[in-house]
Amino acid sequence: MPDLKQHFQRYTKYILYLLSIFVLGWGFTPYPSVFLGLILGTSLSLFNLWLIRTRMERFDRAIDEGKKVRSLGTFSRMASAGVAVLIALEFPEFIHLISTVFGLMMVYFVIMIDYFWQQIILHMKREER
Repeated sequence: MPDLKQHFQRYTKYILYLLSIFVLGWGFTPYPSVFLGLILGTSLSLFNLWLIRTRMERFDRAIDEGKKVRSLGTFSRMASAGVAVLIALEFPEFIHLISTVFGLMMVYFVIMIDYFWQQIILHMKREER
C-alpha cells in the first residue's frame, strides 16, 4: 500500500501543477471560459481522486480485518461529474462545457502519462545495470 500512496501523492502533485497552469490561462488568455471549464472539471477530478484514495484505504482495511467490503464509491464519482456538467450547463457564458468534460478526465490522462513515464525510467535503470 505505501507504493499506492506514493502514486496518489504524485498524481495529486501533477494535478495541482495543471490547475495552476489553468488559473494562469484563465487570467492571461483571451479564452477564460475554456480555462474555467478546465479548472472546474480538473478540480472535481482531483476530488474524485481523493475520494477513490480514501475508499481504497477503507477497502484495504476491511480486507485486512476480514470485514464485509463496501463499494468504492462509483456513484459518488459519477454524481460529482454530473454536478460539474450541470454547473457548466447553467453558466455557459462563463464555463465551456467541452473543456469541463476534458477536465473531468484529466486525472486519467495524468495517470496514463505517469505510467508511461515511470516505465521509461524503469527501462533506463535496467539498461544502466
